[in-house]
Amino acid sequence: MSATDRSGYTFRRARRDGNGDCDGNGSGNCDGSGSGDCDVRANGDVAAIAGVDDSFTTDSIFRVSISESGFALTEVSLASPLTKQFPAGPDDEDDEDDAEGGADSHRHATFVAADPDGAVVGFVSVAYARWNRRLSVCDLAIAPAHRGRGVGTGLMACADEFARDCGARHVWLEVTNVNAPAIHAYRRMGFAFCGLDASLYEGTASAGEYALYMSKPVAGSSVGDDR
Repeated sequence: MSATDRSGYTFRRARRDGNGDCDGNGSGNCDGSGSGDCDVRANGDVAAIAGVDDSFTTDSIFRVSISESGFALTEVSLASPLTKQFPAGPDDEDDEDDAEGGADSHRHATFVAADPDGAVVGFVSVAYARWNRRLSVCDLAIAPAHRGRGVGTGLMACADEFARDCGARHVWLEVTNVNAPAIHAYRRMGFAFCGLDASLYEGTASAGEYALYMSKPVAGSSVGDDR
């Protein structure tokens, strides 16, 4: 089973192979119900997911001002548009099991969005940590031609359902300060700034940028749950 929105996009759990879904029961529900965990690198949708263009172009960025008492963000216009292409290669998913609590305390899932022709045009990968009941958005990408059509909202709805199923208290993500389009989209989805890291990108192609952290509470989450 999968969910289709009014624009014709279908949202489902990423497939492990041509027949089953990552929850192992073939249901494909956005809530991720089932016993198995999903690693995007091990499922049958991996090629389609890797082919999603995650670059972006923006006319503005968020300037970061840091003082002893905190930091401030100011959106500023650019003299010319900035286009950013993220480098290809493995991300930091291998570090997930090194966090406090170990592999048994984590659940992973990936959800994809398909257009009416069945082509994968976006995805979101998430990981739940039991020790602080946080669902982290590890990666979210939407093909440029399909942005602004509710695909991101649909994918985040899948993440929200998975968060409730896990018993998460909040959803958390990281975004660079130069990705103003994504920041505005996350704000519309209910995310708010909760922190900053001025050194996360040092030594990378994104050196000089700031990592902004955003989070939002999980509606309907059971405070007493601990899955």
